[in-house]
Amino acid sequence: MRLDDVRESENVEDRRGAGGGGFGGFGGGRMVVPGGLGIGGVIVLVLLSWVFGINPLSLLTTDDTGGGDSVTTGPTGAPAANDTAAVFASKILADTEDTWTEILGRQGVTYRKPILVLFSNETESPCGLGSAASGPFYCPEDRRVYLDLSFFHELASRFGAPGDFAQAYVIAHEVGHHVQNLLGLLSSAAGLSQRSANAMSVQQELQADCLAGVWGHSAAARHLLDPGDAEEGMAAASAVGDDHIQRMTSGRVSPESFTHGSSADRMASLTRGLNGGDLASCGIRR
Repeated sequence: MRLDDVRESENVEDRRGAGGGGFGGFGGGRMVVPGGLGIGGVIVLVLLSWVFGINPLSLLTTDDTGGGDSVTTGPTGAPAANDTAAVFASKILADTEDTWTEILGRQGVTYRKPILVLFSNETESPCGLGSAASGPFYCPEDRRVYLDLSFFHELASRFGAPGDFAQAYVIAHEVGHHVQNLLGLLSSAAGLSQRSANAMSVQQELQADCLAGVWGHSAAARHLLDPGDAEEGMAAASAVGDDHIQRMTSGRVSPESFTHGSSADRMASLTRGLNGGDLASCGIRR
């Protein structure tokens, strides 16, 4: 990606080095459940073999105003200039800010920018305890995206999806959940059967993939993408498909337990956003 002239976001909260326990500490508080609003939750699915038995959508308590009054104060720290991974994440966040401010502005919607929280090992959120193992996630209660940058190494080494646009896709996907939140498109699964809750989760995850593609369309139009970047995004979308993860962990595929969508569906959703470049491409009519 060509980010030399892209600004850094002012909405980054750097919690790295602030303590918070060892890697993989799942005790002490409500854990952020993978599979609901985090593309990186697939890491936990690999490590713990799909045995949580918790409906991730039950964590959502959104309304038409996009998250209520639970937004907390702004960033408390920003990454150092020589912290290349953090600066990259900050620039991607800034570009999504500009993109969604413009797109939603045309719909008469004010884009309220999310905060990107960088953390190491684990951190607290209103949605529960996030860990490096649970991967990136979006918490609708405080409108923050949580990211341990070590996930990018996992994406490349464990899942075979390297590249800067693959990493950008991860961030853009979580920001896509924020867009859904602002538009009142995140729903609670309270009272639904597990099968119905899973189906709702898949629908929301695939739409977030599409919204990531809408941002990618804008980035391509502004000549921020290099040759091969779109293919990197597709590789990442394929790598985190439910069927691919299930084959890695158990050797068999159970579509009724999908929470994010198949590799083919995730690539197709990302492609729709990349090609269409607008909300309608993602099934959002306003």
